[in-house]
Amino acid sequence: EHGVGKLNIAIEGSQVAMEFIASGADIVGFEHSALTAEDRAAIKAALTILKTPLELFGMSTAAKCRVDDAHADIDGEEDHEGHDHDKAHDHASGHDDHEEEAGHTEFHAEYSMRCDTPSALTDIAFGYFDVFDNAREVEVQIVTPTGATAVEVTRDAPTLDMRDLF
Repeated sequence: EHGVGKLNIAIEGSQVAMEFIASGADIVGFEHSALTAEDRAAIKAALTILKTPLELFGMSTAAKCRVDDAHADIDGEEDHEGHDHDKAHDHASGHDDHEEEAGHTEFHAEYSMRCDTPSALTDIAFGYFDVFDNAREVEVQIVTPTGATAVEVTRDAPTLDMRDLF
């Protein structure tokens, strides 16, 4: 769904693992393969930004979180597995201009972080919305030692309150 990204967060002890997925339309404004030098530059810039998780998803300062590992990539037309929803989306939204085999481009990032004071992780500020103009919402799945929770964070309310999750 355009404008809607997905963020999975797992917190165990001082470790925080995050997985982020968003459509090319949300990140660079298009979902086709990079056709021009401008397209390729937009993708390269987006991948660089996506490798800076604390700028996109700002952890509470008091938690003293740092990034151990961050990587981002883009899945294009060659990657069909797991993308059956795209054809249903194209059909439902009337996007007949896509060739059947052309799939949607998705950005995928994974982050591994460590927080010195995980109990102080009371919120996450979604700077993501300031960076990517087409983003409207992020569906967040959080798993902590106390259980799993699903929440939506929107451009209009870009902070995830985590005080009740520990």
